[in-house]
Amino acid sequence: MSGLAVTVASCGTVRNALPFGLGGQQEPQATASAGQRISVLEFEQQLAPSAALSGRDFFLPGPQAATAWTQPGGNAENSVEHVIAAPEFAVAWRRDVGAGSSRTRQVMAPVVADNGRVFVLDGEATVSAVDSGTGAVAWRANIKPDERERRSRGLLGLGIGGGPSGGGGFGGGVAVGGGRVFVASGYRTVTALDQATGAVIWTTPVDVPIHGAPTVAGNRVFVVDVENQIQAFDTATGRQDWSYRGIPEPARIMRASSPAVTGDTVIAPFSSGELVALRASTGQAVWQQVLSRTSRTSALSEIRDIAGRPVVSRGSVYAVSHSGLLSALDVRTGQPKWAPLPIAGVNAPLPVGDVVYVVSKDGELTVINRDTGAIYWTRNLNEGRVRSEGGVLGFWDRTVRPEWSGPILASNRLVLANSDGELVAFDPKTGAQTASLRIGAPVFIAPAAYNGALYVLTDTGALVSIR
Repeated sequence: MSGLAVTVASCGTVRNALPFGLGGQQEPQATASAGQRISVLEFEQQLAPSAALSGRDFFLPGPQAATAWTQPGGNAENSVEHVIAAPEFAVAWRRDVGAGSSRTRQVMAPVVADNGRVFVLDGEATVSAVDSGTGAVAWRANIKPDERERRSRGLLGLGIGGGPSGGGGFGGGVAVGGGRVFVASGYRTVTALDQATGAVIWTTPVDVPIHGAPTVAGNRVFVVDVENQIQAFDTATGRQDWSYRGIPEPARIMRASSPAVTGDTVIAPFSSGELVALRASTGQAVWQQVLSRTSRTSALSEIRDIAGRPVVSRGSVYAVSHSGLLSALDVRTGQPKWAPLPIAGVNAPLPVGDVVYVVSKDGELTVINRDTGAIYWTRNLNEGRVRSEGGVLGFWDRTVRPEWSGPILASNRLVLANSDGELVAFDPKTGAQTASLRIGAPVFIAPAAYNGALYVLTDTGALVSIR
């Protein structure tokens, strides 16, 4: 099954579904006052809708045109509220754009788009520039180091976790800015390509693999490597401006996050559960929070990875960890806005209008009041989709639940993709399913929006345009 996995010591991965329990006793919620920090460690709490919000409506802004999607999260803040995209909810075209996932490689890079082209990175470190209207490939560029360079840098036989286990370096991603396509790579490089032609402008070697996509803001490109180090590079020359190292944590999820940038602040997510704010110009730390929760009911809470992108919206940072915490923090101070919620997730939250949407690892969609943290409603996205398979004559079956990616709010639909190869639309006010579209292959990457279409990259290396 293609899905999430744990990388131990950055080497040797297992792609298995990771079910997560959120049991425990209800405890009183603390409320933050000025100058007070709330502990986000070692508590048990149940997630329940607020009786005061039952049946109450909330505001959502109208859709706006998405004329660029230059970063993994749409923009440098990873915050796009409501876009005009895919009103007909039908497949316009489908193109194979390179190698899909296999035992030794993974398709992990979110789609970006600008100037009439969509840019994708396949499982073999090949970047493709695709015409957004027709699907025609304008150029391809493979950024994998050649054999001589890999030999000199000790990269031959680079395995799936970045170590020597007989496969290929995987992961990374793309971002667009200033006429260039910036590529982070599991082959331990950061590269700038000419956006028009795909020609290499510069390549900077780094010490360890990068599994997440870069974020570009101003004259810097920011990446987080597998050893929890964020690095800032000059976009013109590729020279490293600064670096900051978080707490090392070998256990991580087979999804990778990207920093958020707002003004002179960059928010870095780490697999240790750390969320660190730094000066984008100097790398000086401003504040730090740990989104980590120990659970008496699930050993998986020990995997603290913040695999979903942090989102900056209206002066707050929203982030969720695999260990089971969703937090809203003041972007200037790191002070919590409200008590953290016990949600284990691997996708970026979606703040929009009066609410925040988030999908848990268990496939539960939750709608949260962005000012108070109170819950409007929850919906089990896997209702009717859970199945048993893999057994013999009815014995030793395993329970399979789809994994979800997203959401994105597009043309008054809340849209998510799943590992069963579906693109599914829900009513953003009620959670009722309104449409479903078969993509034909598993999807583990959230859709991107550009010029009226949604773009979905499948685990098999196909790019699908939804109009």
